[in-house]
Amino acid sequence: MSKRIKRRVLPRRGLTTGLTTGSVILCADNTGARRLKLVQVVGYKGRKRRLPSAAVGDMIVVSVREGVPEMRKRLFNAVVIRQRKPYRRRDGTWIQFEDNAAIIITPDGEPRGSNIKGPVAREVTERWPKIASIAKTVV
Repeated sequence: MSKRIKRRVLPRRGLTTGLTTGSVILCADNTGARRLKLVQVVGYKGRKRRLPSAAVGDMIVVSVREGVPEMRKRLFNAVVIRQRKPYRRRDGTWIQFEDNAAIIITPDGEPRGSNIKGPVAREVTERWPKIASIAKTVV
């Protein structure tokens, strides 16, 4: 009999997850959407009966709840750029934003809008360089 090899799951980046499925968040770009509802966290491997949750920099699937009629009731990929729940950085500082916000992206990872309203977390710019290029303020 061969031994069963236990797969090790890599830990998350260590950020506190602040958004669960069903959360309504702001759309911080100029695509025409205003409010987004979090439907799914891309790449989430969880446990039975536990709600999938996302942190800053995670790719999520969202449904547009408010905005231009062409975008409403459709699913899009998005990236979380701000969260209200405080999270700790490696240098020991705690970061907390005023609101939960995301921007809509294409399946390739390119932002659909041309500008971002408000600040963007540094964790997002490290993971998504295209978002960093259009961000005005990085915190």
